[in-house]
Amino acid sequence: MWENWDENEWDESDEAEFLRKKANTPPLMWKCIDIVKLTRAIVGSLDEARTELYGSSMIQSAKILAIKYIEANAHPNYIIKMENAVVMKINARMLYDMTLQLALESTHAEEHLQLLRDAIGELKKLFVDWVKTFNKNQRSDDGWGLFVD
Repeated sequence: MWENWDENEWDESDEAEFLRKKANTPPLMWKCIDIVKLTRAIVGSLDEARTELYGSSMIQSAKILAIKYIEANAHPNYIIKMENAVVMKINARMLYDMTLQLALESTHAEEHLQLLRDAIGELKKLFVDWVKTFNKNQRSDDGWGLFVD
């Protein structure tokens, strides 16, 4: 794919399209992307044993944030939105907890781990506002008894 790419083919219309898409991307999605990037950087700097122990779990938890955000926004159903939101919360907490474990093991500079924790804190604030936008009237009981009055 990239072997045939010519940087001279990038023109002003491509840049305008990129900027339009960027402007339409919600802040919560950008925060999810930031968390994936920070997580990859941290995992990439771990020693081999800790990469094997924590790496895939950390990357998976970070990626699930964005995936579940997209899935929640694809459905009008309140129950489906809430299910995805709960999975996001659980994975954010797991990722946060893994940074604490790495800190306990003194495997990484605390400042780098704190950057990820701060990003998760920022995500949490955006998340709370996002969940408030869910319409409780748009739900159909799926038989599991969750998120129904």
